[in-house]
Amino acid sequence: MAVESRNSSAVNGVDIYHLPEGCIANVLSLTCPRDASRLSLVASVFRSAAESDAVWDRFLPPDYRDIISRSSNGQDSIVFGSKKELYLYLCDHPFLIDGCTKSFSLEKRSGKKCYMLAAKSLAIVWADTPRYWRWISLPESRFSEVAELLDVCWFDIAGKINTSMLSPDTNYAAYFVFTTKSRTYGFDHQSAEGALRISGHERKSHTVFLDPEAARRHMYQIVPRRVGLLNQMANILRREVNPPLENEAQARYPQQRSDGWLEVELGEFFVKRGQEVELEMSLTEIKEGNWKSGLVVEGIEIRPKED
Repeated sequence: MAVESRNSSAVNGVDIYHLPEGCIANVLSLTCPRDASRLSLVASVFRSAAESDAVWDRFLPPDYRDIISRSSNGQDSIVFGSKKELYLYLCDHPFLIDGCTKSFSLEKRSGKKCYMLAAKSLAIVWADTPRYWRWISLPESRFSEVAELLDVCWFDIAGKINTSMLSPDTNYAAYFVFTTKSRTYGFDHQSAEGALRISGHERKSHTVFLDPEAARRHMYQIVPRRVGLLNQMANILRREVNPPLENEAQARYPQQRSDGWLEVELGEFFVKRGQEVELEMSLTEIKEGNWKSGLVVEGIEIRPKED
């Protein structure tokens, strides 16, 4: 429990308890949401100022009104009595924008922008061919449709976002968001390539595994069972011809999300202030040619990377 003491409240001869609330609110608005919330627990003079709209309006993105106006449910669906309530809502409730092709939210710690590109807005090779992919609805998804992989040997997914949509001077990462069906094959021993490229810059790529059990198998050298005799033979030949990847130690593996989906990082990038270029994100496995099935793709999320 916070203990308030007025005996040590003077700073350079100025008693903070005698400062106007607007002055304190202005100081708090120059911090960050996390620090403002912490200071509100220190003294009542901070607590009152930390609730003011003047503080939380500074924590909201400058263009938040424009973003809310693009809500797929209409901007009137996001109305709150205070800016703090609005801020917290945007942190905890991603909402759909731009015809349900994206979702928008804020990172609670910093107020930085977060987007998820829906599977429908991604370039998925063969996505419109029912033999290879199909579009389904899942109650646990924020989007009305997600893409289910039925059977492909050419796995290629890409998305784009303009960096002007993101928060400046921020280190971001892109995450492929997905889940797996009960019968999944083709990814248990096969890596994919995650890559990012900002227009005018070199493409950066690294090894990605989409099988949730891949990390455990690589740690203990577990050889998975394959589906079908041809897959078993192909896997044996592949291990004999191709030695283990040198960079498997730096490979990215799926992690469980709080919303029940899985995610794997595709890469990270820094958004400079005033930068307006296209960021291209991709996930591919087109080298081995083995058949793959069982993934369900929700989208690609772009959010600030935690330190």
